Amino acid sequence: MALSDKINKDNIKTNLKYQRDKDREMVKGIFRFYEVEGGSMSFIFKVYKEDPVERYDFVDGEVYSIPLGVAKHLNKNGWYPVHVHTQTEAGKPSMKVGQKVRRFGFQSLEFVDIEDFNFNDKQIVTVDYIEKGK
Repeated sequence: MALSDKINKDNIKTNLKYQRDKDREMVKGIFRFYEVEGGSMSFIFKVYKEDPVERYDFVDGEVYSIPLGVAKHLNKNGWYPVHVHTQTEAGKPSMKVGQKVRRFGFQSLEFVDIEDFNFNDKQIVTVDYIEKGK
């Protein structure tokens, strides 16, 4: 094994440990079940090899302290696509995701995850003020 391969593997292990530790930090927030207002939801969750398999039970509108990784999972994976039929420029029928319908999420009371902001998808909008009479 080359020295660069060993250094690369060590960096990956260090980054993975850092990410796992960050994802295990407890955060406080409100569970929102958009699909069934006032309803409850349960699921089993495990991301890292070292983590135990854990069951989470949530009720809409209740406040919980959960690991950051679980909160991110609730916010990033709680949706389903609604497809739209379109045509390509060549006139061929095509299908795309027209809308994402949120089923559930975790509303933070204390954290903001910078990874949730996708700055590349934002369009810049310019607003000009035009005075009357000019």
